[in-house]
Amino acid sequence: MTSTSSDPRPFRPADLGTLVVLAWSGEAPDGSDMPYLLGYSLGDAEGGPEATSAAVEHLLTSNGLRVGGDLVDGTTRPSLPVGLLVEAGQAVLTMSRPQFRAQCTAPPEWLAAVAERGHAYLVFTTRTWPEGRPGVPVPPQALAAFAGAEETLHAAAHAVLPARRLRG
Repeated sequence: MTSTSSDPRPFRPADLGTLVVLAWSGEAPDGSDMPYLLGYSLGDAEGGPEATSAAVEHLLTSNGLRVGGDLVDGTTRPSLPVGLLVEAGQAVLTMSRPQFRAQCTAPPEWLAAVAERGHAYLVFTTRTWPEGRPGVPVPPQALAAFAGAEETLHAAAHAVLPARRLRG
């Protein structure tokens, strides 16, 4: 007799595929610029976009971020295992369950907005975006269409992360 295990497949970082983080700023309801970070996968893991989406959701929930859930305010939760380091023109997103680190070059307007506010708004979606490849400039209208799409926003975890800097 053959039995099938109902245990979920163990998490493997390779299941995430290529993860990308983009930094941009835009006008917030208060009229000033808000620094945003968008995290997503290209969907290029071995299991394809569906497996990649499931792995990204596992990464997010393991780190206290719920897809489709309420906004997590990391400025009031110092024990949140998700962090943002801003240094030398780079935005570095970290998670500790499991260890994860992604960084991107931040544009000057993003750096100014994060310096003014002291935090950034993270949208990390399980929706894959194969067109948003690293190293390839993303036209602003394509970024706005993907980041602002209902499918992207509903398939995302949302968090406000305090911007930390290296102490020297």
